[in-house]
Amino acid sequence: MKVAFLGTGLMGLPMAQKLLEARVQLIAYNRTPEKLEPLKQMGAEVAEKPYQAINAADCVILMLTNAAAIYSVLLSDRSSQAVAGKSVIQMGTITPTESREIRDAVVAAGGEYLEAPVLGSIPEAEAGNLIVMVGAHQEQYQRYLELLKHFSLEPILVGSVGTAAALKLALNQLIASLTAGFALSLSFVQRYGIDEDLFMYILRQSALYAPTFDKKLPRMLDSNYANPNFPTKHLMKDTDFFIEEAKAAGLNVNSIEGVRKILEMAMKMSFAHEDYSSIFSVIKSSEN
Repeated sequence: MKVAFLGTGLMGLPMAQKLLEARVQLIAYNRTPEKLEPLKQMGAEVAEKPYQAINAADCVILMLTNAAAIYSVLLSDRSSQAVAGKSVIQMGTITPTESREIRDAVVAAGGEYLEAPVLGSIPEAEAGNLIVMVGAHQEQYQRYLELLKHFSLEPILVGSVGTAAALKLALNQLIASLTAGFALSLSFVQRYGIDEDLFMYILRQSALYAPTFDKKLPRMLDSNYANPNFPTKHLMKDTDFFIEEAKAAGLNVNSIEGVRKILEMAMKMSFAHEDYSSIFSVIKSSEN
């Protein structure tokens, strides 16, 4: 099987590298050609145009920013002609509605479609320890299980197309809400002069503890948000996706809309390209 990998950004690059390490034949495309150089050095073919990569492969993996990018790269006139007879695996974060619409477009073009969004960041991608959630028919899941195992020890079949996309948004909502909640509590104990180590000692012993708190604590204490695995702008995008879908499902979204306002402030404070733990600086600022 030859795989076309479209989108080699923060997550796409280490995921594509895992395939090359496993000696999977790979042809890669990225709209910024310079980002393909590490893959080229590892033996990947590179394509100047997305349709060239699609034409050359049996299976297409998408790790693109959003649905608009997918339509541009995969379903433009020339690329959509190349989709016929191909299997498309969408692994980025989009809404369930968008995923089903893209599936319909791929099927109309003569291809097949499954979704397999991932939970985790660059270290997990490099180690092949991402959580892969699959929205597909059982037969598709079984057919592509070995390929997906290059990214995860145990890819999980969630259900039909749309269900895995929904689960990914539910989990990313927790990223935003947990981080905002932790940042607020940390700011609060600091205001009262309580030792941060004591706060963390008690928190770690409680049912309230989540490992992400310890991962983000050093960044918050040092106000060091550089070299992000997950930039604020991406969490903002996913939060907007969640709110849109949750509203459509008839849910009360007041809590996450409050978090969204904090993310929006972080964007205005020039933290868009910084780690999302930068919301700590928004929360502790008295000028909000």
